[in-house]
Amino acid sequence: MASLAIVTVSNITTDQYALLALKAQISYDPRNVLTSNWSVSSSICSWVGVTCGSGHQQVIALNLSYMGLVGTIPPHIGNLSSLVSLSIENNSFHGSLPNKLACLYQLQHLSLGFNKFGGEIPTWIGLLTKLQNLSLHGNNFRGTIPSSLSNISSLQTINLSYNQLSGSISSSIFNIYNLKRMDLSDNMLSGPMPSNISYMSSLQYLSLTNNYLSGSLPSEIGNLIMLSDLYLSGNNFEGRIPPEIGNLTMLTKLCLYSNNFEGTIPFTLFKSKQLQILLLADNKFTGSVPSEIGNLIMLTELYLFDNKFEGTIPSTLFKCKQLQYLFLSSNKFTGEVPPEIGNLTKLTELNLQNNTFGGKSKLRYEDVRDFVLIEEVHRKDASETS
Repeated sequence: MASLAIVTVSNITTDQYALLALKAQISYDPRNVLTSNWSVSSSICSWVGVTCGSGHQQVIALNLSYMGLVGTIPPHIGNLSSLVSLSIENNSFHGSLPNKLACLYQLQHLSLGFNKFGGEIPTWIGLLTKLQNLSLHGNNFRGTIPSSLSNISSLQTINLSYNQLSGSISSSIFNIYNLKRMDLSDNMLSGPMPSNISYMSSLQYLSLTNNYLSGSLPSEIGNLIMLSDLYLSGNNFEGRIPPEIGNLTMLTKLCLYSNNFEGTIPFTLFKSKQLQILLLADNKFTGSVPSEIGNLIMLTELYLFDNKFEGTIPSTLFKCKQLQYLFLSSNKFTGEVPPEIGNLTKLTELNLQNNTFGGKSKLRYEDVRDFVLIEEVHRKDASETS
């Protein structure tokens, strides 16, 4: 019993030293939280942001998020051997991540988002084999995404968005079978999307928005049958949307804005009857809008502007009674604007301009309630063409 007591005291002392080392590295504490509260006269388990385990007095969680702190992370934090969760989001911590953090073998949650950390994402993160959530977004990390992340089979969330990461997306990262959310948006990543993306069968959320990715979408994307959110806007993707995308029957948001996609919309897409947001604007799509679009009865937002769509607006579109935003401008639509547009009673924004509509059908705008914006409809009457 005496031996056990000595070990416990030793661990408490080690954790206290680690936290005091962190306090010493804080150069600005606007609320004086650590200055006034982290005192050796009280137990570390009572300190703000510190949580100790119920069965022992070791620190298992450290949460200093949203405190406006400025400073660096000392290597001593790696001595918190029982730490399960480390969260310091929305502060101004800077510098690089010390290698000693690789000793946090129990760590499951690492949240460092919206700070000013720089350098490369260290490869030692791959040693944190119990990690479930990794959030490094909103920093100044550079270099490539370390392939060592694929060693962490327990990972469920990866958020590396809003950094300066470059290079291609390593195919090894798609070997993380349990991953549910991955956000790599707003970086400088380039190259194609690896075809082994199909291995991530549990993936529910994928965002690669605002990078420099290129090539066509691999047909294997259709194997992500649990996917509900797919964001690929602001890249250089090209070619046709693979018909296998129709396998994503759980899809609620599909955003492909501002790429170089071409060809027609695959009919299979309209199997995704859970779709709420469909954003295909600013591409090179051609052909008509299939009448099957009326199958998307959950649709609230449809953006097809700045393409080369032609033909008439299918009247089946107005079966989508949940539509709130409808943008079809800058295409080659012809014919009459169906009066059924007035049936969209939830519509708040509509843009049909820069098309070549004909005929003299009367749009029942008075039936469309709570309009915020109705931009001009450019109409070319039959009398003008004769």
